[in-house]
Amino acid sequence: MGLFGEYDDNNIFAQIIDGKIPCFKVYEDDIAIAIMDAFPQAPGHVLVIPKAKARNFLDYPTEQLGALMERVQKITNAVQKALTPEGISMFQFSGAAGGQSVFHLHFHIVPRSEGVPLKGHGQFEPADKDELKVLAEKIKAAL
Repeated sequence: MGLFGEYDDNNIFAQIIDGKIPCFKVYEDDIAIAIMDAFPQAPGHVLVIPKAKARNFLDYPTEQLGALMERVQKITNAVQKALTPEGISMFQFSGAAGGQSVFHLHFHIVPRSEGVPLKGHGQFEPADKDELKVLAEKIKAAL
């Protein structure tokens, strides 16, 4: 059992990794997958999700963190290159009280513009699928 509970093999990210749920994929290799957040806090919001089964950051194998963080940085650089935001916020929530809503480790990469507030985390206002597709293609092209 990991910190804050047991891993659920049927969580939405495990299903996305297994190809059971469609997504707008930006990147994939043997370590991680990066997808457009279907409920973005800002346009271009990307999630980097490791393929290893870990509920949160504290459950993830320490010896694999370097490789995972290389992917997080790679995707963040692609978001910056493709979308040229004024800044980028990166978030990782561990445990329900810490703000985590899907209990599979993931990192949020959120492009930011000065003076533009973020939508709340976990607010269920889905993005336009055509817009997600366009943004995903731009970010993929920047990789």
